[in-house]
Amino acid sequence: MASVLVDLDVESLGPEVHKADKPDFSATRKLYSHVKKRTFAKFVASKKVPPTCENTFALWHCCGQSFKESSSIHKHVANIHANDIHQLTTETLDVMLQLDHREENPINEDSTDVSFWIPDTSQIPEDDLIKGPGEVLLYYCYCQLNDPQMICQWQRDLCLKLKLTGKVRVAAEGINGTVGGTKTATNLYIKAMLSHPTFKIMQVQDFKKSEGGAECFSDLKVGVYKEIVPMGVDPDIISYRLAGIHLEPEEFHKEVKAFVENQSDKDTILLDCRNFYESKIGQFNQCLAPDIRKFSYFPDYVDKNLDLFRDKNVLMYCTGGIRCERGSAYLKSKNVCKEVYQLKGGIHKYLEQFPNGFYRGKLFVFDERYAIAFNEDVISECRYCSCPWDQYQLCSTDFCCQLVLSCTTCRERGLTACCPVCQAKKQNHSDVPSDDGLSPREECECTMSRPRIPKDTL
Repeated sequence: MASVLVDLDVESLGPEVHKADKPDFSATRKLYSHVKKRTFAKFVASKKVPPTCENTFALWHCCGQSFKESSSIHKHVANIHANDIHQLTTETLDVMLQLDHREENPINEDSTDVSFWIPDTSQIPEDDLIKGPGEVLLYYCYCQLNDPQMICQWQRDLCLKLKLTGKVRVAAEGINGTVGGTKTATNLYIKAMLSHPTFKIMQVQDFKKSEGGAECFSDLKVGVYKEIVPMGVDPDIISYRLAGIHLEPEEFHKEVKAFVENQSDKDTILLDCRNFYESKIGQFNQCLAPDIRKFSYFPDYVDKNLDLFRDKNVLMYCTGGIRCERGSAYLKSKNVCKEVYQLKGGIHKYLEQFPNGFYRGKLFVFDERYAIAFNEDVISECRYCSCPWDQYQLCSTDFCCQLVLSCTTCRERGLTACCPVCQAKKQNHSDVPSDDGLSPREECECTMSRPRIPKDTL
C-alpha cells in the first residue's frame, strides 16, 4: 500500500479522481519523505563506531569501508543503499498507515474475540513456521491493560498459531515476553503486536533480536501476573511512571566513559540491577553488582544500602531495560540520590551498537542458551579449577536450581554440582524424596553461605 502511494504521480491523476481525494495521497507522500529522512539518519547512525584510543574522531564502517566525514558516509548510503532505505521506509509507513486505519475504525479492545489480531497464515507454507533460520525476541511494554486475561488468551493463541515457544507475562501494567521461532514466525509476531491498538505505542526497534529459535525454550508459558517483572512491590505503589531518566545507548556510553576515565569521581555509581549469576559472566567496567539472587530482593537491597546511594548520580542497567523501569522508580522513591539514570533498551541494545564498549563478557539470557556473546571476553572462571569459563549448566543434583560454571575437563571428572555439599548429595542421596512427599528444600553451600541481602561498600 505505502509503495503504491509514494510512487503515485498525484498531479497526473485523471478528472475522474476528485480534487478532494488528492490531499490524502499528497499527505502520504509528505509522510513518506519525513519517515525516509528518519530512516536514513538511523541507518547512518547504525554504521557509526565510537572513538578508540588510536582514533580520537568518530568513524563510520559500511560495506568494508571506513568513512571519516559525515558527508562521505551520507553519500555512500545514498548511492549504495537507496533500495534498502526505500524498503525500510515503506515497511515503517505500512505499519503507520495500518495503525491510522485502526484508529479511524476503532475496535472494541474489551471484546473476547481475539481472532481479529491473529494473522492469516493460509498463504504461508507450514514449514516456514517450523524450519529455517530462527531468532529469539525480547521485549516489554508498560501500558494500561483493561483486560489482561483477554490479552493473555490472544498471546497464547498467537504463539501457538506461529509455532513460537517462550514466556509471556501479562499484567494490568503491561506485557513482558521472550519468544523464539523461525524468522518468518517472529516477523509475523512483531506485525501482530504492532497492529494491536493497545500496543501501538511500540516500534519495531523495541523488539531485541538474537540468534536462536523455538528450541531455546522447552515449551510455551503465557500467564497473567500482578507484575510483568517480579520485583515484589505493588505496581500501584511504585509505578513504572516514576522511573529514572532514560539514556540512549550512545548517551549511556558517554556517561560510562567519563565515569571510567575519571578515577576520582566519587559522585557516580554504575549499578547493575541484575542477579549475581548474570553479572558474574558479564558486566560493565567498574560497576557495583549486588550479590543478590532474585530481582525481588532488590528493594530490600536498596533499603539496606541507602547510605551507599546518598547524594550520588546512579547509572543503572539491566538486560533489556525492564527491571530498570521499576528498579529506578523504587530507588528514586527513597529520595537519597542526586539523580537516577537508566540504560534504554538495556545491555542488549547497548551491545548492538558497542560490542567492544565498556560491557565485557557474555549477556545472560533466561532460556536454554543461558548466554549470548557480543565480544570474546571471558570474565568468569570454572568453579573447580579456576580456568576461564562462562558456560552455565544446571547443578546436576536433584532439586537444586543453582547454575554452575564447570569446565569440560572438570565435568568429565564428574564435577557437575554447584558446590561440594551438592556434590555429596548427588553421590549419596540421589532421587530420595522428602518425608512429606514434596521437593526437598534447596540448601547447599551456595545458599547457606550467601547473605540474602548483602551490605555493600564502595
